[in-house]
Amino acid sequence: MSERQRVIGVAVIRHGTVLAALRDGPGGGWEFPGGKVEPCETDHVAGARELREELGLEVTIGESLGIDVPINECYVLRVYAAELVAGEPEPLEHAQIRWVGAGDLEALDWLPADRPFLPAVRDRLKDGT
Repeated sequence: MSERQRVIGVAVIRHGTVLAALRDGPGGGWEFPGGKVEPCETDHVAGARELREELGLEVTIGESLGIDVPINECYVLRVYAAELVAGEPEPLEHAQIRWVGAGDLEALDWLPADRPFLPAVRDRLKDGT
């Protein structure tokens, strides 16, 4: 079996909230926006590129929020914290976006691969980091 391709999720944190994006259609749900790491890209470069393309944002990617989580037999998800540098998010590739506080994270129907990252995101929102 070949190595799984990395998919980067980005937890953009601003004023005690995190940006959540709704993927529409079959198998849809809430996720930390992001996408696939292209050949010769680092995770940080891929995360910044994906948020520019999907949401029109400029971000600074920070540290990983945990272990890699398998999405399926082909992909693995790695989520990073990020700081918003410029722009206001526009749902260019998502059905909906919203800023969510720590107390409201569980109210969203998160994609299964994103759920394991919720405790780390909640801790960051409570700490203000």
